[in-house]
Amino acid sequence: MEYTHLGRSGLTVSRLCLGTMNFGPQTTEADSHAIMDAAHESGINYFDTANVYGQHRGKGATEEIVGDWFASGGGRRERTVLATKLYGEMGDWPNDGKLSALNIRRALDASLTRLKTDYIDIYQFHHVDRDTPWDEIWQAMEVAVAQGKILYAGSSNFAGWHIATAQEAARRRNYTGLVSEQSIYNLLTRDVELEVLPAAQANGVGVIAWSPLHGGLLGGVVRKEREGKRRLEGRASDTLATHREAVEAYEDFADELGHEPGDLALAWLLHQPAVTAPIIGPRTRDQLDGAIRAVDLKLDQAALDRLDEIFPGRRTAPEHYAW
Repeated sequence: MEYTHLGRSGLTVSRLCLGTMNFGPQTTEADSHAIMDAAHESGINYFDTANVYGQHRGKGATEEIVGDWFASGGGRRERTVLATKLYGEMGDWPNDGKLSALNIRRALDASLTRLKTDYIDIYQFHHVDRDTPWDEIWQAMEVAVAQGKILYAGSSNFAGWHIATAQEAARRRNYTGLVSEQSIYNLLTRDVELEVLPAAQANGVGVIAWSPLHGGLLGGVVRKEREGKRRLEGRASDTLATHREAVEAYEDFADELGHEPGDLALAWLLHQPAVTAPIIGPRTRDQLDGAIRAVDLKLDQAALDRLDEIFPGRRTAPEHYAW
């Protein structure tokens, strides 16, 4: 496994981040524990979750699965850089969501209880809260740091100007501010290249790419469809119909290079200078093993250029749309 610093912080994290959203809804607790053990065995030390994860099992169920794994001992918590998120509504009463100082306090304590730990390494805002001023948010986070309940702050689904505004407000308070930003980023969805990636790099924020395979569309979906192993419906089917020619060319290029399409998609992200780590969300041990291969996959400039031809990217704003 390769490691790097998260943004400009001194925190060392693996180049792959283990996403846990499937734990509970798609993967049993026993299998989830086995996947987390296997991640440690492979050198992955960076785990991501959220208080709302759990779907039909109920909000908070995924954090509870991770917490039970920590409670089984063996240095599991000590060897893990733990990131979780707040913002989504956890109940139907006022102040049960978003980023007020009150909800930050309550949501943090509830996550600590479910995760069976006394601190969270990276406490992340799952979405920007346009109704809460940054001075209130940062004051609440400073209190949590002083209490020893969190170490770092991160964001998710922020626009570039949100990152810049948050960091400027933190600087006024002599506070570290954000160390990470989670954004959807993959070969098919490259909008963050306009402003989010430049803002993150300028402000010392490491980018964590979620949905690196775009819901499986970059994981060999055309081949699986032809072999009768996968049948797409709804939005995934519509997206494939729109981009079928490019996806087919992509899978052909992966075959030409001798790599699995999913490995190629992850490796491409690992070659992007703003990206600290893509989030992998394996439902099985085999999917985890497949993702780990991508860390050792090195792409030359010709391969990167070919991928840009298949899936054109965005230039930094304003050059992308203006002189």
